[in-house]
Amino acid sequence: MPYTGSMPETPSPTIDIYYGDNLRVIEGFADESFELIYIDPPFNTGKAQTRTQLRTIRDDDGDRRGYKGQRYRSEKIGTRSYDDRFDDFMAFLEPRLEQAHRLLTAHGSLFLHLDYREVHYAKVMLDGIFGRDSFINEIIWSYDYGARSKKKWSTKHDNILWYAKDPERYTFRYDDIDRIPYMAPGLVSKEKAERGKTPTDSWWHTIVSPTGREKTGYPTQKPLGIIRRIVRVHSNPGDRVLDFFAGSGTLGEAAYREGRSAVLVDQNEEAMRVMQERLGFAEPRFHGWVPEEIVLEADG
Repeated sequence: MPYTGSMPETPSPTIDIYYGDNLRVIEGFADESFELIYIDPPFNTGKAQTRTQLRTIRDDDGDRRGYKGQRYRSEKIGTRSYDDRFDDFMAFLEPRLEQAHRLLTAHGSLFLHLDYREVHYAKVMLDGIFGRDSFINEIIWSYDYGARSKKKWSTKHDNILWYAKDPERYTFRYDDIDRIPYMAPGLVSKEKAERGKTPTDSWWHTIVSPTGREKTGYPTQKPLGIIRRIVRVHSNPGDRVLDFFAGSGTLGEAAYREGRSAVLVDQNEEAMRVMQERLGFAEPRFHGWVPEEIVLEADG
């Protein structure tokens, strides 16, 4: 049955960020140290993943119109990329998933975020590590952005596998689930329509806007809204959560804003710099990497 207990006193949340090979780092963590592990490893797309960074500038001669009719132009300021190619992706993942199982508390959960290329192989492997009964849900995150294929049904979803350490006792805070509008509100009572409904295992949520405030410019950044839902429902205030493919640090921000402590691991220096800037409000503690001085440009 779902476990919904919480700590009597909630300590102030913290964020610890480790720099290094994630397998070597997490092997040093104690057994049953985390109530929730969310990981978003490379998807093994077979190509380099690149994102262009843009800066929007007020310009009376700009090529597009924005807020209050003012004109703007976009200026390219650089790109960020990583190589998303593995000869044996499952051999890379397996020891890390075995560590995830060891690191979870008795009522903890693992969320593994992949896409259609590898998710089915990963499920078979996780069935072997956790046991088939520990598989609780496959969540489909659907979005509607980007180019359309003319050769097949356009792929516009990711897969998130949820495994519980103990399928009979796991954290699931039903009352903390955010509610969404009914697609046909006229078919339910006014009270139900106003309250909304809980999501199913299919989550519709936009990607991180390329020009939005949430965007860090880091490749494969995931929306804060998706990760906050996972943190809020599958951990308790004061719990510790882990992401050992931390990237831009979305889990760290989600955890801190929900009153949980986070441990983040990555071996990419660019990820360290992005997390330093993004999570500065939480005063994170770095291990194995010295924070760089951040120079902010003043307006005007």
